[in-house]
Amino acid sequence: MTTERVKCLIIGSGPAGYTAAIYASRANLSPVMYEGLQPGGQLTTTTDVENFPGYPQGVSGTQMMEDMRAQAARFGADIRFGIATHADLKAAPYKITIDGSTVIEAETVIIATGATAKYLGLQDEQKYAGMGVSACATCDGFFYRKKVVAVVGGGDTACEEAIYLAGLASKVYLIVRKPYLRASKIMQERVMQHEKIEVLFETNTVGLFGENGVEGVNLVKRWEQPDEERYSLAIDGFFLAIGHHPNSDIFKEYIDTDEAGYIVTEGSSPCTKVPGVFAAGDVADPHYKQAITAAASGCKAAIEAERYLAEKGLM
Repeated sequence: MTTERVKCLIIGSGPAGYTAAIYASRANLSPVMYEGLQPGGQLTTTTDVENFPGYPQGVSGTQMMEDMRAQAARFGADIRFGIATHADLKAAPYKITIDGSTVIEAETVIIATGATAKYLGLQDEQKYAGMGVSACATCDGFFYRKKVVAVVGGGDTACEEAIYLAGLASKVYLIVRKPYLRASKIMQERVMQHEKIEVLFETNTVGLFGENGVEGVNLVKRWEQPDEERYSLAIDGFFLAIGHHPNSDIFKEYIDTDEAGYIVTEGSSPCTKVPGVFAAGDVADPHYKQAITAAASGCKAAIEAERYLAEKGLM
């Protein structure tokens, strides 16, 4: 197993990782970045991004990530393909194993591994990815103005997404597997009283259909019950709101996470309880999950890394 020593290691890409790489490079930290399993992060699975400043005509998620990557590379970031498979954060220099074969010893570590949206596991979800299937209403809802959409889920997140989409779409179906909503009482009331939202209780999604994108959803009401009913609904967009899984597992032995696995940082800073280890982007953000907030946190993480190294006399 080979070993390499660096000042600043960035694990993961996306808006947080690439922004951290830009700032760290400009601060002469000579950052090394490993892009992870999905270079560019979740935005590479979306279509157009219209809410990120600087792109007045909108931009594809893939193109925006390519632009950020090129900017980081321009300032000297060492961007590599590879996945962090093990972490040892007991003491600096911190040891991160890449692909089970290379150990990077880093004075500072920026964790920007993101969070993975949970899906139902249907083949159609992959088939229509970026063509009507989304895991972010705030990101993609704008494209469904005056259209019909469906949201899957029964918790607060699903209700919030349904209400948000109801402000744009002509009709919102909330598909709930159980005979009740798990959301807080106030969110339940808002959903049930909204004229544009129809809740489909005891209903499972079994497939999607459409020629050049999502045109409808196949449903089963009261699955495997004597009165089971199978039917289809015409929709234009299908939104998953059944949660995200933060990609924090290999760090949990050393840093604090909440009950869902999101990394806990100190106040509004990117600092974890381990000095010199910082978290940025969706892996530490259970609330906003936006490209702009991820980028901002990547900026903060790089600035904190620079300050930490300067205080330790390692610049």
